[in-house]
Amino acid sequence: MKFKTLSAMCLAATTVLATSSAMAWESEDGAHSVTANVLIGSDYIFRGISQTDNNPTIQGGIDYGHASGLYVGTWASNVDFDDADFSSEFNLYGGFANEIGETGIGYDIGAIRYYYPGTGGGADFNEIYGSLSYSYFSFGIAHSSNFLNLDEDGTYYNLGFEYGLPYDITLMAGIGYQDLDSDIGESYTDYLIGVSKTMFDLDFALTWTDTDSDGEDFAGDKDLVDNIFSFSVSKTF
Repeated sequence: MKFKTLSAMCLAATTVLATSSAMAWESEDGAHSVTANVLIGSDYIFRGISQTDNNPTIQGGIDYGHASGLYVGTWASNVDFDDADFSSEFNLYGGFANEIGETGIGYDIGAIRYYYPGTGGGADFNEIYGSLSYSYFSFGIAHSSNFLNLDEDGTYYNLGFEYGLPYDITLMAGIGYQDLDSDIGESYTDYLIGVSKTMFDLDFALTWTDTDSDGEDFAGDKDLVDNIFSFSVSKTF
């Protein structure tokens, strides 16, 4: 599961493995563009929990954007949920991202659909999301009335931070709270700290994630949430 938005700082921070994108095509008038990304990482973390059983991941996506701020896109990754009979995830999303006048405050609103081929739709679900960003900080909320296709509410709150360090290194940090209906499990908090740098036309990221004890209970396996260090390399097109 991954939030892929044009103001992705606060929401993508929850995934640990942040993909990058570059303009692959742009119309002559600059109104339309297509971007693409691909990533290889040591793990795929979503809201503090490994989605690949602590194994490597391959991810990629394609996005269309309009100068107005409208965007749509798709993204995919391998997954591994123990005895589950599916091994891939696809996201379809769309939204609108722009700036409020000349305030420097960015906003992003949209919706995302999570697909898990092989489940017959039994694990698919939708979320709506919104975020605000200013300077180094961002705050986002995502809500589903059918979280994990369990017919219960799930709301995720995330505060993100990014800051440029010497040598073109970017420091990123985030804290998130997954608010769950009691029938799903205990609500929990996840944490993220990482650094990233672009070299040789490749984007490198090293990130640490963890959750509180309620996250361990929700995941059902301490190894899926406890002190995970992840490394990724992504390529732009």
